[in-house]
Amino acid sequence: MSETTRTSAIEYDATQELSIKDANKVALGALIGTALEWYDFFLFSAAAALVFNVQYFTSENATAAALASFATFGVGLAARPIGGIIFGRMGDRIGRRKVLMITIVGIGLVTGLIGMLPTYAAIGIAAPILLVLLRVLQGLFVGGEWSGAMTIVVENAPLHLRARYAAIPQIGSPIGTILSSGGFFIMTLVFSQQNFDAWGWRIPFLIALPLLLVAVYIRSKLEESPVFRQLEESGEVVKSPVLTTFRDSWRQIIVGMAAALLGVGGFYLVTAFCVWYGVNVLGYDSSLMLLGSMVAAAVEIFVLIWGGNLGAKYGASRVILWGGVLSAVVAVPAFMMLSSGNPVLVVIAMTLAVSALSLPYAASGTVLTGLFPAKTRYTGVGLAQNTAGMLSGFIPLLATGFVAAAGDHWWPAAAMLAFLSLFTAVAGAIAPGLSVKLPGFKH
Repeated sequence: MSETTRTSAIEYDATQELSIKDANKVALGALIGTALEWYDFFLFSAAAALVFNVQYFTSENATAAALASFATFGVGLAARPIGGIIFGRMGDRIGRRKVLMITIVGIGLVTGLIGMLPTYAAIGIAAPILLVLLRVLQGLFVGGEWSGAMTIVVENAPLHLRARYAAIPQIGSPIGTILSSGGFFIMTLVFSQQNFDAWGWRIPFLIALPLLLVAVYIRSKLEESPVFRQLEESGEVVKSPVLTTFRDSWRQIIVGMAAALLGVGGFYLVTAFCVWYGVNVLGYDSSLMLLGSMVAAAVEIFVLIWGGNLGAKYGASRVILWGGVLSAVVAVPAFMMLSSGNPVLVVIAMTLAVSALSLPYAASGTVLTGLFPAKTRYTGVGLAQNTAGMLSGFIPLLATGFVAAAGDHWWPAAAMLAFLSLFTAVAGAIAPGLSVKLPGFKH
């Protein structure tokens, strides 16, 4: 029996006695934790478009300030693969649950510190430098968060229902968007623009600290993955999961990155970039763009649930394939509506684009966890997802530059969304041939 077949057999045996009740408990715990994590992370996304370009990057050219702000946003995502390696190795060595406690605490503390950071006007060049350092730290912790949450959920779910349960942690993304955009939306209503820029924007960041206590309590109730416990008992825990993953699963890393790219990068394009583009180029009120983000995120919750059910019924890879095609089709109409000047069409545009790309996002957790054997799953999923995250972090930056070069026209951004969509669709077509073969598990 080959090593891969042996570990697959261990995973199959470990999941035979899993109940729906236990799966629901772990999935709910992971969902609440990831919602708080994405709240912290997306605060930076909204602030990069609305605040940091004013308070931390001074320039007479609004586009240049935005480029610097989005570059800082991208730097945090560039740190994610390193975090994926560090925490992925730990997760495959000491367990999923312990690492998830470390990552959520790190994310919460860093977010609170960003809310306390003095501006450029107060401490000069040290302000953007410290902002970049905090963003890098946040990226490191996030690099181990999503992959751990996804791994512990699928390994606590019955095999035939993994696609359905893998969509649940994904719902943390729109919930985090609603909370973060909603926080800024409320601040823009309560405070004048001057007070919002001066200190009102800090409040959503500081709220991360009490929310951290909630997250720690919830995470403390999570059970360790039965698959990891079985690996420990069988002596199958690998000593060098990072080396093993690069040696044995490099193709899976590439395909997994492509499968995740639209759900992450496309989302940043439709939210972070579009918020900046709407406010600074099209002249829309910031509250309209934040409202569009919140409505899109609310609809996304239902799309993710639907996508998980489709994955369980037809296979997750097919959902990624056809979801990517759908997203490519709606790219141009969505940006045309965004530029129409009609507030209703603007909200519909953001909602339509986010909904389409959320179908592949719903299925990406199932595909990524299925690409790697249990003994290196945390590491492999972390590398694939965070490589996609790293590349995605620079998409708002690239979109801003391309649109500026095109005379502030929207078509380069629409072309970028279509390209990302088709790139992910191809990964959906390739993934089944590289997946770990488990009985009863649809690839």
